[in-house]
Amino acid sequence: MAAISIKNLVKLYGDGFPAVNDVSLDIQDGEFVILVGPSGCGKSTLLRMIVGLEDITSGDLLINGKKVNKVAPRQRNLSMVFQNYALYPHLTVFENIAFPLRLAKRPEDEIRSRVTQAADLLELTEHLDRKPANLSGGQRQRVAMGRAIVRQADAFLFDEPLSNLDAKLRGQMRTEIARLQRQLGTTTVYVTHDQVEAMTLGDRVAVMRKGVLQQVASPRELYDEPVNLFVAGFIGSPSMNFLPASVDGAKIETPLGRFLLHDERKVAAVRGHQLLLLGIRPEDFEDASLVPEEKRPHGTLFRARVDVTEWLGSELFAYVPFEAPEDIRNQLRDLSRELDSDQLRTQLVVGLDPESTIHDDQDVELWMDTSAVHLFDPATGTNLTRDEERATELARHAEEMRLEQKRGHREELGEVDRAAQAARQDLDERPDPTSRIEPA
Repeated sequence: MAAISIKNLVKLYGDGFPAVNDVSLDIQDGEFVILVGPSGCGKSTLLRMIVGLEDITSGDLLINGKKVNKVAPRQRNLSMVFQNYALYPHLTVFENIAFPLRLAKRPEDEIRSRVTQAADLLELTEHLDRKPANLSGGQRQRVAMGRAIVRQADAFLFDEPLSNLDAKLRGQMRTEIARLQRQLGTTTVYVTHDQVEAMTLGDRVAVMRKGVLQQVASPRELYDEPVNLFVAGFIGSPSMNFLPASVDGAKIETPLGRFLLHDERKVAAVRGHQLLLLGIRPEDFEDASLVPEEKRPHGTLFRARVDVTEWLGSELFAYVPFEAPEDIRNQLRDLSRELDSDQLRTQLVVGLDPESTIHDDQDVELWMDTSAVHLFDPATGTNLTRDEERATELARHAEEMRLEQKRGHREELGEVDRAAQAARQDLDERPDPTSRIEPA
């Protein structure tokens, strides 16, 4: 396993375009880190720089404390799993997995042992004699993962490995990759543009935008305490809602009406600002008729006209158009285009209890949890109301969980080693059955 340290890494192409721009990131031994962002943000380029497939323009890349800027890819002892599987169609599953070992001229018994172990781990044992063309997409991806595992590399690098699979298979493979990483405890860097994968897989998530690192944090911290407008809009599905807001002390004026900000910390944070963008998650709304009396004082009621509703069985979403100044509309449109999203328009996406009877083209009364709002500077995108103390606590909790899982993994490995040693000792202590054979 390996610790990977990225220090002020820059990748400039021939035309001067900075695909990766001054990125610094420390990946700890055994950590699962996700690189996420919209298309063209530089996440795959950064991954290829780590493995050695892209030259580094400036900055330093260290693996286990050793600078590897000029070290050849094959000498970095890293395994990479690509989006398109990269399997050899004329070879069996066994030979595809064994390929890097044969290339390294490992002994045949070692090759068979390692391939068998990897196949057992990935549930591929019954497919070892088949060709890739006869496998499903999920099975092919597991073969590619098996080829990475047998190398016993210091780190795994995944470049959007699930993007070619259908939605159901992606869900299954997410679970398998998470389980596999926990079992092996190998340092893993995983690139994706799918924020659902990012939120469910990683110990930490690094959000990139136009080659620049925006925020590195646990999934919970990214969701609850985003540092800026971009991270807030990218993380979460459906996306966070953004509304223009004017501030007068503790009074917030929005297209939905006026309400009071009861959090003194937030009031102090926005003092001196007049026009802001208010961010609120879809789940922080509710059908007013379904809100318990004890919960009502924590929010505000407002009337709105619902344009469209989407009932999904376990979820109900309502879309509420609102008016906004031209500059705000343009900013949301530009951000929406950059996020590869169509959500950040001048409309609210409201999450409701699926038992609600709200329907299309209806004037309704809704409730909004005002304690959950974020307030952003529209000029810089900075989250003015980010709670640094809570962010620190979330980071500490996430690191404790990671270390606890790592300790558990080491204990499991220790038990396996002790069992193997006991079995070997038992075999050594057994009398040689040939010693009891009388000579003829």
